[in-house]
Amino acid sequence: MSSTRPRPLAAVITVVLRAASAASAAAVTATAAHAQSAPQAAPPAMTAHDSLARDLLRELIAINSTASGAQMSRATQGMAARLRAAGFAEGDVQLAGPDATHLNLVATLRGRDPSAKPVLLMAHVDVVEALRTDWTMDPFTLNERDGYYYGRGTTDNKGGAAIIIANMIRWKREGFVPSRDVIAILTTDEETSQEAGIHWLLTNIPRLKDAEYALNTDAGGLKEGDGKNRPRFFIQSSEKLYQTYTLDVTNRGGHSSIPRPDNAIYTLARALARLETYRFPVMYNEVTRASFARSATVESGQMAADLRALAGGATRGPAVERAFRDPALNGNLRTTCVATMLSGGHAENALPQKATATVNCRIFPGVSAQQVQATLQRVVADTAVHVTLALGSVPSPASPLRPDVMGVVERTAAEMWPRAVTIPIMENGATDGLYLRNLNVPVYGVSGPLYVQGDDRAHGRDERVGIQNFNASRELWYRMVKGLLGDATRM
Repeated sequence: MSSTRPRPLAAVITVVLRAASAASAAAVTATAAHAQSAPQAAPPAMTAHDSLARDLLRELIAINSTASGAQMSRATQGMAARLRAAGFAEGDVQLAGPDATHLNLVATLRGRDPSAKPVLLMAHVDVVEALRTDWTMDPFTLNERDGYYYGRGTTDNKGGAAIIIANMIRWKREGFVPSRDVIAILTTDEETSQEAGIHWLLTNIPRLKDAEYALNTDAGGLKEGDGKNRPRFFIQSSEKLYQTYTLDVTNRGGHSSIPRPDNAIYTLARALARLETYRFPVMYNEVTRASFARSATVESGQMAADLRALAGGATRGPAVERAFRDPALNGNLRTTCVATMLSGGHAENALPQKATATVNCRIFPGVSAQQVQATLQRVVADTAVHVTLALGSVPSPASPLRPDVMGVVERTAAEMWPRAVTIPIMENGATDGLYLRNLNVPVYGVSGPLYVQGDDRAHGRDERVGIQNFNASRELWYRMVKGLLGDATRM
């Protein structure tokens, strides 16, 4: 491992951009650390700010804001009441949505320049289903055990909501006046269609579309260091496009005692075999190259050399071949498509009249779903196989690595985790941020409740977040926003 101290991220970005050729389509990078390590060290003594965030998290976890529980508005109404009690004016705390179940919270901390574009702070309060019979504890009660907070939404994403509201209250109470308006957004429909959440807000509250940029608690993460490895703090500045396709083969079928060569299942199987071996072309963009360059500084040996080659834009050669054999790296270099579901036939003694495969693709930003559809049709190389879009997706272009944002995030992360190296990434999962990116509003994912590699429980059984990392993340966001927007605290 190199002992050389990495240069500031803005400098790395400058070097990478100078080296970059004008154009590749779309991309992103390294493995997002969306997981919590174990065991978690006992946290230091709680501050009043930690206690407030914990109380907010407890209130949110107790609300069943799953699709079946349908209590999303209870969560946003509760946070609105907390803000009003802290001194926010009625007009600065807005609850808005398409129906009574989906009242999204839009709360404004007024800045010094009302004409300046606002900065958005984002989280969502809806969560995926959680059955008590699946868990070792009640998923809708905040449980504190062994240095962790347990409960549905602790990491995805009620922890982020609690952190934003706790800091909004703290800033208000201490008289912090940012350089521009800060708008906290808690959405109620991120885990399902997103139509009643961020999409509805952007359609009905025009000012949000004019934001300078957004900071999203629902992305990014932390890989904790040890005696040999430095901590890695990930900031998400891009997302892949999630798109599903169906591959269908139909024919007249017949009796199984008289097989024919045009069997629909065999035809589909041959098409899937061709898809399995196909590699989409290697692509790079600003985020990809900066990520590989910075990651190379904390690796050693062959991995460091390969990452430097990727940062330089290699499209073939040994480094690319080794990356192809690493699923995480391969996913950061190209669009990927994989068969995920399969069905066919209607009776055991009949030739199949239909065979269908579901293929899920994660597409680099800048490449359209229609382009990938055309590629799939070409790769299967059989007119009997029909490739169709299952659902249309919303584009999500990569956000520029603004030095004024990245530099503050890097410095703040290093304050919280000494020796931490900040790495920009692209994540494969989708968040509310894609709708803003599609409107040319940059979005930067800085995890609210920090996810640490090794114990990913988001959407799963006994979801949890380390108490120490939860408190550190709250403090990170407090300092980060003040660093970005100017510490003008009234005395």
